[in-house]
Amino acid sequence: MISGIRLHPELKKAFLELGFEEMTDIQKKSIPLIQEGKDVIGQSQTGSGKTAAFGFPMLEKIQHNHGIQSLVLVPTRELCEQVTSELRKFSKYKRTDIISIYGGVSINPQFEHLRHADIVVGTPGRTLDHLQRGTINLNRVKILVLDEADKMFEMGFIEDVKKIISQVPRERQTLLFSATISTQVHDIVNNYMKNPAKIKVQSYVEQEKMAQYFYQVNSRDKFSLLIHILKYEGQI
Repeated sequence: MISGIRLHPELKKAFLELGFEEMTDIQKKSIPLIQEGKDVIGQSQTGSGKTAAFGFPMLEKIQHNHGIQSLVLVPTRELCEQVTSELRKFSKYKRTDIISIYGGVSINPQFEHLRHADIVVGTPGRTLDHLQRGTINLNRVKILVLDEADKMFEMGFIEDVKKIISQVPRERQTLLFSATISTQVHDIVNNYMKNPAKIKVQSYVEQEKMAQYFYQVNSRDKFSLLIHILKYEGQI
């Protein structure tokens, strides 16, 4: 038992091996509700540990080689890769095929990967593309996750998300995580979720103290830029 929460042995082993000393607030509050099968709205900032909050209880419900049983929608390619990587770490000791689908890369390799997937992490545009081509089957999805929903809708994906949800079985568990609860988020909650439990946790960083910067560089220069920034900030 971890922080009063039970995880399947193979997931608990991965949890401890990854160096988690204790669960964050969003994890402590979300995991038991998700394990019970409830729809959940989690309001938390990026970095609060929400991937583990939905990832571990979701993985407990997945059976290998039974079709796509979970769909995680995220706003960006970067987050798609990040969530996929984290879920693969969580499932190190449980056989689960987790694939990511996003635009900006060839769609052809994704066709074969989708045939064997248990969990799909995707951006709305590419997921809808696969649906229109008939190359993804969501008939067996039992858990739908909308991650960083507010950002996804700010980027104009609300209609794509609705179209995707219409292709997912109604008898499912829906989990929505968002930093803010906008009008569009409310719309999704009211129309596509069943008596969701609402969880709100405090931000780890005060917004007024957070600064964000954007650097546009070629892919080959990303690592060099990272080293430069770390040296500038005195981290190495």
